[in-house]
Amino acid sequence: MSAVKKVLVVGGGIGGQSVAIALAQKGVEVEIAERLDVYNVYGVGIIQQMNALRALDELGLADETMKQGYPYGQLKMNTANGHFIGLAGAPPIGKYPSHNGISRRTLHEIMYERAINLGVNYKMGTTVTQIENNKDDVTVRFADNTKKTYDILIASDGINSDMRKLIFGDFKPRYMGVSVWRYAFKKHEDLDTSYMFYGKRSKIGFVPMSEDSMYMFLVSAEGADNPWIEKSAYVPMMKDYLAEFPIKIAQDAREQITDPDLVNYRPIEASHLPDPWYKNRAIVIGDGAHATVPQLGSGAALALEDGVVLAEELENATSVEDAFKAFMKRRYERCMAIVTASETLAEWELLEFEGKPLPEGANMGQVIGKAMGVLMQPI
Repeated sequence: MSAVKKVLVVGGGIGGQSVAIALAQKGVEVEIAERLDVYNVYGVGIIQQMNALRALDELGLADETMKQGYPYGQLKMNTANGHFIGLAGAPPIGKYPSHNGISRRTLHEIMYERAINLGVNYKMGTTVTQIENNKDDVTVRFADNTKKTYDILIASDGINSDMRKLIFGDFKPRYMGVSVWRYAFKKHEDLDTSYMFYGKRSKIGFVPMSEDSMYMFLVSAEGADNPWIEKSAYVPMMKDYLAEFPIKIAQDAREQITDPDLVNYRPIEASHLPDPWYKNRAIVIGDGAHATVPQLGSGAALALEDGVVLAEELENATSVEDAFKAFMKRRYERCMAIVTASETLAEWELLEFEGKPLPEGANMGQVIGKAMGVLMQPI
């Protein structure tokens, strides 16, 4: 690789491990600085569409994720009482199914094992507290007060990225007015693919993660002033929302929601860093650069793509500056198309949950279809 030989990745999530694996496959020495002492990834699931599987294939991981996950067809959309509305998602192309459902914990373990086998060095329980971002290298100070110099720093530490703040200054995400709840279950006997049901106060979805497991997501409006909810209210609030859905799978799930510690609740925030996402020898990828709300289920997929594309450009370019410019050319418009579409859908869903009319000419199917067309294009 002509542009770099020694790289620090800050953040060991999906995006961080993606770029670490992609670089290590090309012979680059990679270290990951991860704030957690040990990984403890809660096993709520993730949806992998074809573009995510294509990126995973570049990392040598698509077959294993499909083996340990649950490949399935298109999403079936329904009213709250189970009346069929339509399908979402592209038909299978080649070996790639329309979707693959998988536990986040399982995906993380698959990526971690691959990274370790490629020689990626994990610096657990630490992060970067200071950056000297120079023209030809970047020197960082870690939380233990040690210093080290790298060719580049890749920040992949999430929507509230500390590295983004060190590189570009303060940059706060925006709450979209809706929140998402997730809970894992034993796979329901009626689940043959993923399903979504639209109610007046919320929407719910059921996604298979393996032959014997699934997860449910529920999107609701929790108010703009204080979307954070006390844990003691998690179970009764989820049960209350599910009362609107009389179908069997929802009511069976409703009875099984008993432990607030197993509820994954998160206010939905959006954040998109202006072009460029780099400065000198430091670059931000993943949610730190383009956090997208989950209405199109593409946040993790875009982070996977970031890693693959950045490694390709660093391999092909003769300078870091050229590589970063080429990366932005390939990534910015694609990511922003998905971010913008997802935010539009979230805004319209909020209006529906609040009983307000949608803007004139609003067409969710058209927005979703256009976004899916973007995602199906090569990265």
